[in-house]
Amino acid sequence: MDVVDARTRSRMMSGIRGRDTKPEILVRKALFAERFRFRLHRHDLPGSPDIVLPRYRVAIFVHGCFWHMHAGCRYAKMPATRTDFWSKKLRGNVERDARAMEALVAAGWRVLVVWECATRDAATRAGIGSALSSWIAGGEVRGEIAFCPPRA
Repeated sequence: MDVVDARTRSRMMSGIRGRDTKPEILVRKALFAERFRFRLHRHDLPGSPDIVLPRYRVAIFVHGCFWHMHAGCRYAKMPATRTDFWSKKLRGNVERDARAMEALVAAGWRVLVVWECATRDAATRAGIGSALSSWIAGGEVRGEIAFCPPRA
């Protein structure tokens, strides 16, 4: 049972942003502090990556743990109501993410996912710039930056 009525829930859900989120802005600030220059939301690339570093052929996605079902993360909790709807919706997000990342890798791009939980933890947030810099300088084709707190 939801704690708010349908109209209030609809208003709350419509306020959730798809771009320029707090985690995304934090990652952008960290990249800028590390002296990286980037482009935002390149619609000509599969999945419209949140951040693109063309010079390094790196595409960065900043994923919300709930919306992209971060495995094992306490922020990726399935809602108790309308589970069929949410399960289908969130599974679709994960499948779309996988297709976009495959297409980017096939096109010669390196793909990094920064999970929302990494931006929530103070210790991880403090080192996110160096973690980003290290990954970009490395040669891995795929990577993740995360901090998975245990489920409550």
